Amino acid sequence: MTLTVTADYRDLMKATNAYDELVSEGYPREKLYFDRETHQVKVIVPDTTRPEAEEILRRHEPVELWARPFEEG
Repeated sequence: MTLTVTADYRDLMKATNAYDELVSEGYPREKLYFDRETHQVKVIVPDTTRPEAEEILRRHEPVELWARPFEEG
């Protein structure tokens, strides 16, 4: 199953750092979404790599972190 993992930072610098770390760890940019207005970072991952993506996102102290099934559209 493919999931969208979302982290809400409410702080632009933390969100930027999380996004940059995902990029540096090799996550494809086309699977990442960075909403600068809401300070949310989203990453589309298979279920098998969810723990690694969540670990990276948690390092930057999100206010909230959740995962949902990916809906293409």
